[in-house]
Amino acid sequence: MLALRGGASRVPARLAHRVQRVRTFAVSSTQSVGPVTPIEKILLDTIKANGPVSYATYMQHCLSHPTEGYYMNPKNAVFGARGDFITSPEISQVFGELVAIWMVSQFINVPQPQEIRLVELGPGRGTLMDDVLRTLSQLPYTRASLKHIHLVETSSSLRKIQEQKLQPWVDKHDLQLHWHDSIDDVPSSGESYTMLVAHEFFDALPIHLLQKTEQGWNEVLISSAPDLTAKTILRADGSPSLPSSAPRPPSLDVDTTLPSQSLSQPRLRPVLSQTPSPVSTLLGSSSPRFKNLPLGARLEVSAAAFQIARKVGEMIGGNEDGRRRGSALIIDYGADKMSGHSFRAFKDHKIVDPFYLPGQCDLTANVDFAYLIEAMAGTATTHGPITQHRFLTRMGLSTRVDALVRAASSAERGNALKEAGERLVSTTGMGKEYKVLGVTGYGREGSLPEGVDDVIWPFVKDVEGQGDRITSS
Repeated sequence: MLALRGGASRVPARLAHRVQRVRTFAVSSTQSVGPVTPIEKILLDTIKANGPVSYATYMQHCLSHPTEGYYMNPKNAVFGARGDFITSPEISQVFGELVAIWMVSQFINVPQPQEIRLVELGPGRGTLMDDVLRTLSQLPYTRASLKHIHLVETSSSLRKIQEQKLQPWVDKHDLQLHWHDSIDDVPSSGESYTMLVAHEFFDALPIHLLQKTEQGWNEVLISSAPDLTAKTILRADGSPSLPSSAPRPPSLDVDTTLPSQSLSQPRLRPVLSQTPSPVSTLLGSSSPRFKNLPLGARLEVSAAAFQIARKVGEMIGGNEDGRRRGSALIIDYGADKMSGHSFRAFKDHKIVDPFYLPGQCDLTANVDFAYLIEAMAGTATTHGPITQHRFLTRMGLSTRVDALVRAASSAERGNALKEAGERLVSTTGMGKEYKVLGVTGYGREGSLPEGVDDVIWPFVKDVEGQGDRITSS
């Protein structure tokens, strides 16, 4: 039995925005601006030379810069009690076990035995994959079929942690472990059945922030804040951040050789582009749901999420003969709808301003699951999304937790296991805010294998008829 994971029972930091109602772009009155980080220095220099940058560029720099990015710098603990947030797999082993059981439930419908390959997008510390492998290894049918593990991970420091975690399984079962920088680098599955999981992956993908104006969809960009005392300045003339009719301030200054500490005002700020750009126009028309939004509406759109979801659909959908199909679970917080004000940052398990200590905080935005479903149209069949509470309870969480409690070495240990399970499905926290989207290769052309129901458990409608959507793309 594995040790209990996570920290004290409380609302995870990444969900706390639902409770605290923190507005995007607002700076807490008790929060200092902080020292200039290496990433902030790069961004200020870029803005000085080329003008405002997109939110997507900001997120890419902050999270994925090769040496100073949040996920790339080994100095950032990121996960767990010492990091900035705790994920479901870190709380209880039951989460990963039930993910694996759902994958197995789809694999047993394959007409002919096939090799299995596991694919995980953003595997973190390898905890989820470790639990999945332990579960699959206990079932002879899947243990004999599993051959390859593919991890999409760009951080070299996290790759080392994942290798340490998963190497025992590789050695014990003679598995092949592969790392890739992108899902596009994952090779064709050949005759293998793909089991794919993406847990808290899509929320960290770069977003573009758009605002609807009378001209169309203008992009909200990030510029430097005014600093009238700067020695090296960037004039605002011609900047897309100011409408042509707006009065010009004496100067809009950026000091890129700032002292190590500033206690007055943020050095970065959101600005609205003067006119729509090709990128903002394309993204604003990328879903029919965006068309009827009112003037002034803001919209967070991730082109990267659309592209990756499309690739997932193609990978799971397989060939026309169905031989190379698979199944996938996408688990993240968000909703079956668009967002416009969800972009936020986390530091030490607390919400902070998105421009606070760039490169040293986690950045995230709610996942638009409807957008992912639209991206996978015509490639695979999507199921849901449903809440994490519904997914885990319907998959038998209470039964598994009860078994662990009975086998616990002490009453204290049993209570801790029970508390961890309850935390996963809490209807005031993780159980409500996290959503689960299932993807299968069935029904690509509107037909299903003989004997396979078109309703995939646990993605079924509630008895009251207000349950979870099932979409055949």
